[in-house]
Amino acid sequence: MRRVDRWITGTQAWRFQEDGAPLAVDLGYGASPRTAIELFDRLRTVNPGFRLTGVEIEPGRVARAMEEARPGLDFRLGGFELPVDDSPLLVRAFNVLRQYDEGDVPAIWDTLRSRLAPGGLLVEGTCDELGRTACWVALDGDGPLSLHLSVNFGALERPSQTAERLPKALIHRNVPGERIHAFLQAADQAWLAAAPLAGFGTRQRWMRMCVALREAGWPVLDGPRRFRLGELSVAWEAVAPGA
Repeated sequence: MRRVDRWITGTQAWRFQEDGAPLAVDLGYGASPRTAIELFDRLRTVNPGFRLTGVEIEPGRVARAMEEARPGLDFRLGGFELPVDDSPLLVRAFNVLRQYDEGDVPAIWDTLRSRLAPGGLLVEGTCDELGRTACWVALDGDGPLSLHLSVNFGALERPSQTAERLPKALIHRNVPGERIHAFLQAADQAWLAAAPLAGFGTRQRWMRMCVALREAGWPVLDGPRRFRLGELSVAWEAVAPGA
């Protein structure tokens, strides 16, 4: 979760500079509110007025989380309808859609996007239990914008291993003929081609892979500052599911 929080506060801070007290929602924070608290603390480094509401469907989880509530941070019972009083500028939904069918995803995205404040952002994705691999989709009020992969260099064998943590909209699409499959295969090929840089460290090899993908025509976003953190971002239209 820290990987996606780092991306949110590092690349999307421009969205959160408004005066006042913008609202963020952490949807489905889980058995412990720890990740919601960490997101709240990080967002306040971007805008000290940020408020955050954690939303869960299990009453016991909400009751336990309320013990951690403080000014600007609260927890509520609910789901995709987002039981908050104001339109959030940020909604983070991680490891939430895994139990749903792929066909349910567009309607869920639409419901969540409809609650966003103007200029707001929805971040929906999945990470592994240790946080070594994370994948997420960024969406605004008009729809999906981009796909983001983030890896721990110490656990990296090849880029396509992130396929296990793709968001629900893509995880079943990693098959020949689909854009996401082509992208991950291209990343693996660029990774192999960058093998001579392995002696300088995995970070240098990853950074060269990202540059090679851009040179090959893939709409890779961001630049070296994000690459060196183990991130790879690509415009959504390059990986979107086929019809």
